[in-house]
Amino acid sequence: MSESTIDGNILEGVSATTLWTLHNRASEAKRSDGVIRDPWAVTLFDAISYDYLKFGNPNQSHALRAVAFDTEARRYLSAHPRAAVVALAEGLQTSFWRLARHGVADELIWYSVDLPPVMALRETLLPHDDRIVALAQSALDRSWMDRVDAEHGAFITAEGLLMYLEPADALGLIRDCAARFPGGTMMFDSIPQWFSKRTVSGKLRLSDRYLAPPMPFSMSADEGEALAGTIPGVRLARDIAYPPGRAMFKIAAWPPLDRIALYRRGRPSITLLEFG
Repeated sequence: MSESTIDGNILEGVSATTLWTLHNRASEAKRSDGVIRDPWAVTLFDAISYDYLKFGNPNQSHALRAVAFDTEARRYLSAHPRAAVVALAEGLQTSFWRLARHGVADELIWYSVDLPPVMALRETLLPHDDRIVALAQSALDRSWMDRVDAEHGAFITAEGLLMYLEPADALGLIRDCAARFPGGTMMFDSIPQWFSKRTVSGKLRLSDRYLAPPMPFSMSADEGEALAGTIPGVRLARDIAYPPGRAMFKIAAWPPLDRIALYRRGRPSITLLEFG
């Protein structure tokens, strides 16, 4: 390891999964035909020394997820340019700089929330910006809500977070966000039940060197849409389609597949909530 790199092994447990998503996103960004343009992800990837291949060969999944989140954030910020964006358990995401490149981050306030070791890594490797408020704490510590100025709107993201929480904690976080930020929006992704069960039973190995941590919370696309009728303050819930990628990822995003109930229940989902 050279003096210019940082040892990624300082991140442990669930926090280390941010290196998994970084591996996928940066590897995709390096491709000439990649589905995402993400220079800062590449910079982070190259600056952190880690055995990335223990996560298996890289794929498009997390890059496509990031593109879906970016698309909805751009739509919201175009209508609410001075909004607060709250990135819960942000990890090593670089969404802020991708949105800035699209010209929708000039007036916002960006609240980056994650545990202290992750925030220390972000502070070391990513550029300082006066628009970013760093909050080194758990997303479940609701004190972050007291820091958010939502006068001009709030767009809350939980990208790659809720599946690692217990169901009561995940639903409780959504419920509290709906109560605290009326008029705001929240976006999160979910895994299907079969995938969750494999992780909880310790059967999801990404390689012979890495066992995926338990992901006890699952939610199908239909269950996500049903939140509008079950959680007070959730005015609208929409299933957000993953953008098409290459090869099998392009086929998986083919809209007619979603008419097959078994497929719809068994695929990962992204849900966008609007709070009343």
